[in-house]
Amino acid sequence: MNQLSTERLVVREWVLDDAEAALAIYGVETVTRWLTPAMGQVADEAAMRSVLQAWIEDQPNMLPPRGRWAIERKEHGTVIGGVGIRLLPPYEEDLELGWQLRPDEWGHGYAAEAGLALIRWAFTQEIDELFAVARPGNKRAIRTAKRLGMTWVGETDKYYNLRLQVFRIRPSDLVVPED
Repeated sequence: MNQLSTERLVVREWVLDDAEAALAIYGVETVTRWLTPAMGQVADEAAMRSVLQAWIEDQPNMLPPRGRWAIERKEHGTVIGGVGIRLLPPYEEDLELGWQLRPDEWGHGYAAEAGLALIRWAFTQEIDELFAVARPGNKRAIRTAKRLGMTWVGETDKYYNLRLQVFRIRPSDLVVPED
């Protein structure tokens, strides 16, 4: 997938020139405190460029629907977040949908809009379910998972050795828009 488009957003591949915008997401404690241990807070723009370089290099080697993409607002072309699908540890069987936004873009429905576009595309790639995990106190992530049509399936410490709320969506859970 090179690009997905929604009414207000473009979900596209990351480029190195996104480093400054990405740092406004992954360099902010109010965002990164909720991330799993696999992704900590990025210290500065140079470090963000290194992270982006690794993501860009990894992307062609990932089997669809896995990957990481930037979320850009169509209105002004600004990167406001990131979304991705990756394998959950420790068994690397379950696919996790994740999303992060700049704090000043919270509350506008962008995570759900980008996430739903990615879910719809992912289900064209011969998978039958996606999961989202959230720390119990991450009310925004939990609300977004529910907005995406994901069903709460329980709490576990299976992933990342953290106590996490687990949500799942299957193709049959998607609401088909009426004509």
